[in-house]
Amino acid sequence: MNRRRTALLSLAALLGAALTALPAQQAGADETEQVRNGTFDTTADPWWTSNVTAGLTDGRLCADVPGGTVNRWDSAVGQNDITLLKGTTYRFSFSASGVPEGHVVRAVVGLGAAPYDTWYEATPVLSPSGSYAYTFTAPVDSAQGQVAFQVGGSADPWRFCLDDVSLLGGVPPEVYEPDTGPRVRVNQVAYLPGGPKNATLVTDAAGRLPWRLRNAAGTTVAKGWSVPRGLDASSGQRVHSIDFGAFRKGGTGFTLVADGETSRPFDIGTAAYRRLRVDAAKYYYTQRSGIAIRDDLRPGYGRAAGHVGVAPNQGDASVPCRPGVCDYTLDVSGGWYDAGDHGKYVVNGGIAVWELMSTYERSLHARTGHPAALGDGTLALPESGNRTPDILDEARWELDFLLRMQVPAGQPLAGMAHHKVHDEQWTGLPLLPDDDPQKRELHPPTTTATLNLAAAAAQAARLYKPYDKAFAAKALKAARTAWAAAVAHPKVYADPADATGGGAYNDDDATDEFYWAAAELYLTTGEKQYADFVAGSPVHTADVFVPYGFDWSRTAAAGRLDLALVPSKLPGRDKVRRSVVRGADTYLAALAAQPYGMPYAPDGNRYDWGSSHQVLNNAVVIATAYDLTGASKYRDGALESMDYVLGRNALNISYVTGYGEVNSHRQHSRWYAHQLDPSLPDPPAGTLAGGPNSSIQDPFAQGKLQGCVGQFCYIDDIQSWSTNETAINWNAALARMASFVADQQ
Repeated sequence: MNRRRTALLSLAALLGAALTALPAQQAGADETEQVRNGTFDTTADPWWTSNVTAGLTDGRLCADVPGGTVNRWDSAVGQNDITLLKGTTYRFSFSASGVPEGHVVRAVVGLGAAPYDTWYEATPVLSPSGSYAYTFTAPVDSAQGQVAFQVGGSADPWRFCLDDVSLLGGVPPEVYEPDTGPRVRVNQVAYLPGGPKNATLVTDAAGRLPWRLRNAAGTTVAKGWSVPRGLDASSGQRVHSIDFGAFRKGGTGFTLVADGETSRPFDIGTAAYRRLRVDAAKYYYTQRSGIAIRDDLRPGYGRAAGHVGVAPNQGDASVPCRPGVCDYTLDVSGGWYDAGDHGKYVVNGGIAVWELMSTYERSLHARTGHPAALGDGTLALPESGNRTPDILDEARWELDFLLRMQVPAGQPLAGMAHHKVHDEQWTGLPLLPDDDPQKRELHPPTTTATLNLAAAAAQAARLYKPYDKAFAAKALKAARTAWAAAVAHPKVYADPADATGGGAYNDDDATDEFYWAAAELYLTTGEKQYADFVAGSPVHTADVFVPYGFDWSRTAAAGRLDLALVPSKLPGRDKVRRSVVRGADTYLAALAAQPYGMPYAPDGNRYDWGSSHQVLNNAVVIATAYDLTGASKYRDGALESMDYVLGRNALNISYVTGYGEVNSHRQHSRWYAHQLDPSLPDPPAGTLAGGPNSSIQDPFAQGKLQGCVGQFCYIDDIQSWSTNETAINWNAALARMASFVADQQ
């Protein structure tokens, strides 16, 4: 199932003032030019301009761009009525210059009418002269296409010149060859001294090969032989496995040498995981809505508060519903921006804040838990020093938002939760939260959102009671109210077509959410009504540990894990605990069968959206089995699962920003957008990328990854929203597993 639908918007302002309009040219099977008069030999027709002074100079279209604009689309040049055919590959090329140099142009191919979707974009940094060419595959059929060059957003005026614009259809797809580096694939961050140490060697050799482990000085400290594994279905590569777990000394700068190749460096020790535990949780502060991010707390990431009603924001303090949904407004300020856009979604917020709180709750009950590791003062938050664990302070920012999404008493569907709040239309990249000009809208309540609220608020009620009894009581009251509303309205689902301006997050089965919410309410209250619901649910005895793992649309595992780990008097609790262990055994079997050592083997090798966090959530099940049993095989399996995310994979890349010699750092985001705007930062250290996605829904990935196999369906580029977005639920899985590994010192 797709996690969400994300699009990029070419705003209505880009329509500008058309100089001339000519009939659209039809594309054919052969290479066909779609742009009219891209050479500007004698006229500017049919190009339009918006907020620039433009004319022909030496056979080029040159525009004097005013200074003092905020957004890229505030000034633009473009052409409408472009025809594109779905599935056809196009070469988008142009010559452009900027004086003075260093300015960025956003070159867009998209829809020239509402909702102004962007199908492809490029953002080169202009020199006094340069030529640019890109290849992409059209995702739709349209005769209302648009080519536009957005040049606004500069404090100072500058001159933009354009020539030789071409959109050539019917060209062969571009051959994309990722640089995968050395054929010895390792966890580029760290192995634990007393933990498993495995690597994967890509080689066509049929027989075993010698390997050597070298320390930072180049001295061989261990050696052995590889184990041939044959063809790996997840990557299409022939591989060997290497096990150097017998070496148990710590240090930095180790490398592994085999078949004439030297791996990227790695450490043996726990320090990196202690940092990652903190960084993965610190990620949430810079995702906050409704508060200025302090640069002294996150150097390089300070920014103004988003969506607080300061122009051009329309704010979240009094948000109306979409037309026809309700006749009231709600204060839905605060919370976390869900992913790379400015939307806030209850179903994804619920599972994300649950897993963040569960990271702390595990530390209270697990044999290796260390509550102080995420205690007061550990995350450098504005709330640090208030005697509440910092991880609960961060979760509180999202919980307060979730409570605000509840339908007020006296209104239709009172007690239920609105599914989401986001912009009326999609916005483009880059766009800081405080620069978002779009109208904000509440979307209809749903049963799944209501149960997310009930589950998260019920869990909060027991965790916050030692620190804020009033908030704990408020959360429990909201959870009970939401539960009753969901029972009264058990099948109110999100419209899958409601995906303009924000993701749909549609789910037409709330059975798992009912089970999860009942479990959390029981664990907090001990009341028989909730225990009876848990016992009577068909989910209670079902196998909920599926190959794809748990996620926002598959929440039954959340309830099962907490019923197993959190102490209670639930009848049959031993069976619940055994079911978690059986699930862990299934994932361990998948790990053992995978030459890259991950507990993830999706049916048909079809990697799902956000696969990197699904690997981690499957590892959470294995880690929980260790917490329940103390059996070392589960500890080792959970530790080894981290290797894949941190570099032991077919692409030889760490999917965590700032961790590993080569790591993802161009995730799709409107404000972590250094790739598009050098004045903005890359994502902060500890940010998890979505990872391989076999469906490659975005045009950028479609132009690069057609026919990709499993692990190769990924590209570290800000334009690839289907493989490389960041999301609050994904980072929650990273925070939980990083904390588990750090506890195993």
